[in-house]
Amino acid sequence: MDKVFQLTQNISFTLGDALLELIYVIASVLFIIGLKMLSSPKSAKKGNLWAAVGMVMAIIATITLHVDKEGQAIGNIPLILVAIAVGTVIGWAIAVKVKMTAMPQLVSFFNGMGGASAALISLMEFPHLAHGAATAAMGTGEVLAILLGLMIGSVSFAGSMVAFGKLDGKVGDIRAPFLRVVNLIFLIVLIGFIVYIMLQGNVVPQDMMPVIYIMLAISLIYGISFVMPIGGADMPVVISLLNSFTGVAAAMGGFLYDNQAMLTGGILVGSAGTILTILMCRAMNRSLMNVIIGSFGGGGAAASSEGGTVKEISLSDAAVLLNYSSKVYVIPGYGLAVAQAQHLVNEMSKLLEANGVEVKFGIHSVAGRMPGHMNVLLAEADVPYEKLIEEKDASEEMASTDVAVVIGANDVVNPAALDDPSSPIYGMPIIKAGSAKNVIVMKRGMGKGYAAIENNLFYADNTRMLFGNAKDSIQKLIEEIKAL
Repeated sequence: MDKVFQLTQNISFTLGDALLELIYVIASVLFIIGLKMLSSPKSAKKGNLWAAVGMVMAIIATITLHVDKEGQAIGNIPLILVAIAVGTVIGWAIAVKVKMTAMPQLVSFFNGMGGASAALISLMEFPHLAHGAATAAMGTGEVLAILLGLMIGSVSFAGSMVAFGKLDGKVGDIRAPFLRVVNLIFLIVLIGFIVYIMLQGNVVPQDMMPVIYIMLAISLIYGISFVMPIGGADMPVVISLLNSFTGVAAAMGGFLYDNQAMLTGGILVGSAGTILTILMCRAMNRSLMNVIIGSFGGGGAAASSEGGTVKEISLSDAAVLLNYSSKVYVIPGYGLAVAQAQHLVNEMSKLLEANGVEVKFGIHSVAGRMPGHMNVLLAEADVPYEKLIEEKDASEEMASTDVAVVIGANDVVNPAALDDPSSPIYGMPIIKAGSAKNVIVMKRGMGKGYAAIENNLFYADNTRMLFGNAKDSIQKLIEEIKAL
């Protein structure tokens, strides 16, 4: 009878394991489908939902079907459910209340939480390496996954928190050449810790915990030191890079738990973040190493020569110029997000189109404070995706554009990138707004962009400045156009 019972249990465990693996595979496929759908604003919302369904499936399957190597099911399920509920409510409340201008900070904060989770997993699992035995062999893949998850997750968490502070204007840059050497030393020391721990042979895992805590502290310090020197203009690249770090750290957890869903999700985040980081660097014509050790943005070296006399334009003249044009290009920047004027911009574009004007939006890949910031901003206002034109194609159309309307953008339209070899942004691809027949620049004042350099586009013969809050100016422009 006992043998029958044992056989029944074994069959039950086998079927449970098979079902768990199947659900993980389905969840992984949903993650991939969701990521693919994120490539277009039209399908992005559905993509998020598909990926979320996959994650919910993986969580439920893990709680109900997972068993450890001793055949024990997951315990403390009520506490797990409470933690999930609390996290869900907090996350939903934050996401609902966040302003579009604070979206980069939100992304950085959530990314940091992912890194912290990966690091905590490593801290919790290291003492249990031997699965109840007295000793554990350190030189194993399991140990390596734990140590990499601890290091990368901690760096991602600390770096993301610093990035959050920089984006929120509460943390400044620390420009010191010695930090490059310090950061390199930190990295070498962390790699040394990993090698040292893995060469320890059979030891009691608890005896290594002081070393693990020291490694954690150094990783957190390195994460702070790593991001502190990087200028504000490079924050989109930094966010993308830290996002890839979090993905890699999560993948280490997938290796550790032999969890295909966690592994797939981590790999997707890590690889997507890496690819996006490379693309962002190309958009600025800079290497990743130059971003990390450079001094571009937020107070770096800058040209400061005055370009000439600023010419203003009245609201009525701007309305006439726009209304009687054949083609208008709107080039948005962070100032549009600050003014929360995206809905009014869409309203103005529809009004102009009703009067026979072709309206398009020139989108620079590093405009704003995070990857795709302007795409998200305009998608929120229901601007058709087909009207969003990338910088290269937009630049090619500028010569046939009657009016380029620059709203809150600065560095991404700065001609210094093309004609001033001494400029820190020289070589960076820009939207050549100055090639349009007329340029209207909407700004509060003559403040410089994140790169802190002068923009001679503002002094060009074909440029007119429309000073004031973008939201108020566009609202008045709409009224003027309607009155024509």
